Amino acid sequence: MGSTMNLTSSRIEFSRRTLFAGAAGSLAASSISNEVFAKPVKPKKKQLLLLFLSGGASQFETWDPKPGTKTGGPFRAISTSIPGVKISELLPQTSKIMHRLTVVRSVNSNIPDHFLGHYALQSGRSVPGYPVLGSAVAKLLEQPDDLLPGYISIRRDGPKAYTDVGDAAFLGAKYEGVRIVNNQSPENLIAPLSVKPEITNLVDRVRMATDQRFKMGRNSNPIASYGTTYNQADALMKRREIFDISKESQSDHERYGKHDFGQNCLLAKRLLQSGVTCVKVTHFDWDAHQDNFYWHQIRCAEFDRTLVTLLDDLSEKGMLENTLVVITGEMGRTPQINNLGGRDHWGRAWSMVMAGCGVKPGIVYGSTNELGTEVKENPVKLGDLFHTYLRALGIDSSLDYNIDGQTNPIADPAAKPIDLLLA
Repeated sequence: MGSTMNLTSSRIEFSRRTLFAGAAGSLAASSISNEVFAKPVKPKKKQLLLLFLSGGASQFETWDPKPGTKTGGPFRAISTSIPGVKISELLPQTSKIMHRLTVVRSVNSNIPDHFLGHYALQSGRSVPGYPVLGSAVAKLLEQPDDLLPGYISIRRDGPKAYTDVGDAAFLGAKYEGVRIVNNQSPENLIAPLSVKPEITNLVDRVRMATDQRFKMGRNSNPIASYGTTYNQADALMKRREIFDISKESQSDHERYGKHDFGQNCLLAKRLLQSGVTCVKVTHFDWDAHQDNFYWHQIRCAEFDRTLVTLLDDLSEKGMLENTLVVITGEMGRTPQINNLGGRDHWGRAWSMVMAGCGVKPGIVYGSTNELGTEVKENPVKLGDLFHTYLRALGIDSSLDYNIDGQTNPIADPAAKPIDLLLA
């Protein structure tokens, strides 16, 4: 099943790389107005930021601690800015802003698998072939004057594995995520010096004429989709500075943390400021099958400081009211602590968090039993969360896509939004 879901992603990723490479040569003298790129766009539309805790963070060491129990582990629970609500002592800075967060402690995906869990988390379904959240939001929140890609995924270098499962599916290449690795701009954004403007213009005219002829008597949507990708490449060439975090102040680099996650979140803020609809940042190494408590001390220290800094900045810039922030892994960790001091995969009872537009701040929804082995009240499925994300962004999740005359539900009809979470 994993290989089936990767086929489309690999094919489209190759196509986009090819288009970016071609665009660098043939779009050097593009005629798109420089006015559009004179200054960063102040986003008025809704935006989405997904902070993905790859591998599955432990709910016991983050949002749903069980101190003093046989499953609880060694860490204390500390008070938060929500009276009566406690979280792990590994998140001391986050505890001070809990009144700004929306916590769900009762996720039951029942999928203890990285590949399947990540796809189901992002698509709201277990059946393959549907768009992931970033692609869906890029499509559904698209505005006529959008020139930058609607979905950008930021990660460090390394095996793609389950973090890249899923893609735009039937929405087409236009809504496929552009991947940023190690804070480097996409390849081929600078035109070769050997490319002459007159050749560029000629090639561009030939391309457009060829596209028009090729469309005759054929399904034009795939052609238009790749044409849009070509134009997006041109837009990125004109605005490649949006990927350059060296332009951020030294104090901002320090505040966000000089580690991968901190610098990636600094880039994410920059991209959101520039008008990108959806940005995903992956924070790796939460899959602690051994030495769970050691690894969570390291990961939580990075996450805690960076999250608070990021939310503070989005709030101060007036962006948080229009940006939904989703914080989640693809699963939780087992209540049982194994003989290597680790926690294994667990899909039956775990936690996730939201902040920003469209959700009620300062609430904790659902609960688990004393040992954290099962959901006690208000069980939540991944499909319910997918509906909720869309509704929080002002999207009617009960509607259908209509692609080439074929309709597909935007979200799983068997699931529903969680109204108590929506503002």
